[in-house]
Amino acid sequence: MIESLRLVNFRCFEQASLSFNEAGQVFLGENAQGKTSLLEAVCLLLRLQSPRARQTRQFIREGAEGFGIAGEAWGRELQVRGDRKGLSLRADGGELTARRDYLAESGLVVWMGNEDLDLVRGGGESRRRYLDFIATQIDPEYRYHWSRYGQALKARNRYLKTLSPGEGEVLAYTKMLIEHGEAMIRLRLDLCEQLTPLARHNQAEISGVAEELMMSYLDRSKGDLEAAFAEVADSEKRRGVTLAGPHRDELKLTIAGRSAKDFASEGQQRTLALSLKLAQGEVLRDLGKRDPIYLIDDVFGELDLKRRNALMALLPVSAQKLITTTNLDWFEKEGLGLTVAEVREGRVS
Repeated sequence: MIESLRLVNFRCFEQASLSFNEAGQVFLGENAQGKTSLLEAVCLLLRLQSPRARQTRQFIREGAEGFGIAGEAWGRELQVRGDRKGLSLRADGGELTARRDYLAESGLVVWMGNEDLDLVRGGGESRRRYLDFIATQIDPEYRYHWSRYGQALKARNRYLKTLSPGEGEVLAYTKMLIEHGEAMIRLRLDLCEQLTPLARHNQAEISGVAEELMMSYLDRSKGDLEAAFAEVADSEKRRGVTLAGPHRDELKLTIAGRSAKDFASEGQQRTLALSLKLAQGEVLRDLGKRDPIYLIDDVFGELDLKRRNALMALLPVSAQKLITTTNLDWFEKEGLGLTVAEVREGRVS
């Protein structure tokens, strides 16, 4: 669990200092007051990434040169500082230069928000990111391959703008993509196999119907990345971009054998998004050997009573929950022992 959080010049917060109990906290306030930024700060402190932004400068309060986040989580004192050059990290008073050392013991996170519908309705990138966010939290091997693959992909695309796929520099990065990409695909397939029965169970619990939910990882290389790169070489030469590899794979979601994206009702899609995130939490707990923190951003106001009650029942009692909301209508019946704080114009009271 996270016990405390301190912010300096983060988003709309000039300064903030909070403490959390074991059950968690509800942040109450109107829109655009800073509620989501508090959850984002926790996610950034624990996982060094945000579901809302990818550039460090986006976290910096207007007019400031940088930001700071610190807090105590799972008995460790963590600190992240950022400016337009990047992030600096400290744990238990010592500076860390390698992200893997920081992440190894920093904590596990499930983020739940209205944007989770993109898992069902959106393109393949949303579903790949869903798998990657789980795998990088619990598997150091996957985190290594994912990081190296991303670096090689960026460099290869840069060379493809001016060189052909047969040039030496491009070939060197192709070999790296094959090495790390094959490992990523193997680990994604294993993860998908573990997630499927959990998501199916959650789908049935929330909907009240035993729907035939299936999750299928589509490896577009069909098990042979080297052959896949050879097949797209001419297209890559024309387009100047990498066209093979796990960054183009897909996680297919079906209900009763039909595409959930194209044929499921809105209610089924919302239920499926919740089911996937709950399955994520179960896998993190089982493989990470501890409960993740659930960061739940303004979800309850968008759910009907049936789904809201089902979600509350399926959230682990033992897990800490940090929740944002614009009203407490749902909270009066389902308190969960959480305390309430009001957020207004970048201040918490």
